[in-house]
Amino acid sequence: MAVGPAPDGVVNRRIATAAVVLVLWAGGMAALIRQQYFQPNVERLAEAAMRVTPGAVFYAVMQGGRQIGFASSTIDTVAGGIRSTDYLVANVPAGGSVHRLQARTTVHVSRTLRVRQFEVDVESDSAPFHAGGRVDGDSVIVYAISTGAGPARDSQRVKIGGPVLLPTLVPLAVALGEEPSVGKSYRLPVFDPTTMAPKDAKITVQAETTFVVNDSSVLDSTTMRWRGVTPDTLKAWRLASEGAAGTGGWVDAQGRLIESRQMGFRLIRRPYEVAYENWRLESPDSGGPAPADRDVLESTAIAANVTVTRQLPRLEVRLLGADLSGFDLNGGRQTLRGDTLTIVREDPDSLTPRYYMGVRRPADVEAATGPEPLVESDNRSIQVLAKRLRGGERDPRVVAERINRWVHDSLRKRISFGVPDALQVLRARSGDCNEHTQLYIALARAAGIPARAAAGLAYVNGKFYYHAWPEVYLGRWVAVDPTFGEFPADAAHVRFVVGGLARQVELVHLIGVLRVQVLSPTGEPAAR
Repeated sequence: MAVGPAPDGVVNRRIATAAVVLVLWAGGMAALIRQQYFQPNVERLAEAAMRVTPGAVFYAVMQGGRQIGFASSTIDTVAGGIRSTDYLVANVPAGGSVHRLQARTTVHVSRTLRVRQFEVDVESDSAPFHAGGRVDGDSVIVYAISTGAGPARDSQRVKIGGPVLLPTLVPLAVALGEEPSVGKSYRLPVFDPTTMAPKDAKITVQAETTFVVNDSSVLDSTTMRWRGVTPDTLKAWRLASEGAAGTGGWVDAQGRLIESRQMGFRLIRRPYEVAYENWRLESPDSGGPAPADRDVLESTAIAANVTVTRQLPRLEVRLLGADLSGFDLNGGRQTLRGDTLTIVREDPDSLTPRYYMGVRRPADVEAATGPEPLVESDNRSIQVLAKRLRGGERDPRVVAERINRWVHDSLRKRISFGVPDALQVLRARSGDCNEHTQLYIALARAAGIPARAAAGLAYVNGKFYYHAWPEVYLGRWVAVDPTFGEFPADAAHVRFVVGGLARQVELVHLIGVLRVQVLSPTGEPAAR
C-alpha cells in the first residue's frame, strides 16, 4: 500500500522546520574551522576573500518535479568586511494545506572570511523563529534563540577553537583558496546549529564537470512565462559533505552553488525571472489545498482524529520506491533484510534497566542527558516538574513511565506548525507528536534518564502517518510514545531516523516516493 494519507507531527513540523535547515544551505548559523585544520590555508583566507565577487545568484527550489519556492544568495562588500544575505521562500504542502515559509539569514564576516555576526529569521504559519549571535575574538560564540511571541532566551556562550566560517563560505574558501582537484579532502570541525555543538566534517571534491547556465531571461509572449537566454558554460566541482549540512553540491570557480540537494529539496540556479516570476505566477496561496497527487500530505493523524485501537506486538513491511541509505532502519527492535523490515515490540516485563538513577552510563548514552537548544532540561520549571514526577524513585523504568503518562495526560492534542520548544510546550500544554516528544525528552533528561528523539511512520488503523516519539535508555534504547500513551511503543512505530531537527527533516526525502507494503507473518501481502 502507498504511504498513508497523512504526516502526523513530523512532516507538518519538520517540513515547516525544513526552512530552518535549508537556511543552513542559505547561510546557516556557524561552521567552526579550527585554525590547525586550515594550516597553511588560514593564511590564504584573506587572499581568497580578496577574490570574492559581489553579486547575487538565484535558485528554483524543487520538490520532486514541482517548483515549490525561490531562493537567493547575495554577497556585498561593506566597510571592514563582507555581508552575505540569503533568502528562501516556499509554499510547502503539509497537513492538507500549502503553507508559506520564509527564511532569511544575514551574516557579517571580516576580510578574512571570519564570521563576526549572524541573524537567522524564519516565518511560518504560526510561531516565528529567530537566532542571532556574534563571535568574540575567535574563541566564543554568543547567541540567543527565540520562538513564538515570547522573549528571547538568555544568551548562551559556546567556546570555539579558531576562526569561524559559515556553510556557504566553505565553498568560497575551497574554490577561491586554490583550484579544486578531484579527490582532495578538507577535514573541518563543524558547529551543528541544531545542537550548538561542534563536530568533525569532511568535505571532498568528488567530481568535475561543466554546466550551461543562462545569464538572463526573456518573456515568452505566447506562454507569458519567462525563459532563460544567453547561456554561459561554467566549470564546476561537486563537493560532498559528511557531517556538515549545507556545504555540498556543485560549485563554480567563484564558490557559488550551481545545483544542490538539501533535505529532500533540489536547488537549481536560474535567472531571477525564471526562478521567481514563473514560480510566483504558478504558486498557490498559503492555506490552499495540497496537490492531489501528494497523498502523504492530505491530512494529519491528529486532524483526522485518529486514535490507536490496538497495539501491535509485531509488524513486517516492505519498503519500496525510495533510496533508504543513511536512514536508521536497522538496529534494536528493528531488523532490515533487503527491502523487508520487521519490528518487534519490547516485552514490557523485560524492561529491566540494569542501572540506577545517578549511575554513570556509556559515553554515547551520557551525551543524551544534557540540555540543548529547544530541549531546556536545565530550566527551573522543567527541573521542578521532573523532580516531582520522579519523587524518591531510583528505578529509571518507573520514572520514564511516569513521565510518559504525565505528558500524554497533560497535553491537549492539537495540530501545530513551527519549531518545537520544550519550555513553551510546558507552558502551552498542547501540541502534536513533536511537542509531546520534545517535552518528554526534556523531562526525562532533567530526571537523569538519557532520552533522544526518533521519527518515522506510525501504522494506525490500516494507514501510515509520519510521526515522532522519544526513545529512553533502559539498558538499551526503548521506544515510548507519550502522544499515543504507549509504554513501550508498539511495533506500529517504524523508525527511520534518530536525532533532532537536522536528522528528522531528512524524512522529506520520502514524500511522494516511499511506498510501504504490509506483509503477513508468512511474508505474503496481507489480505485487504
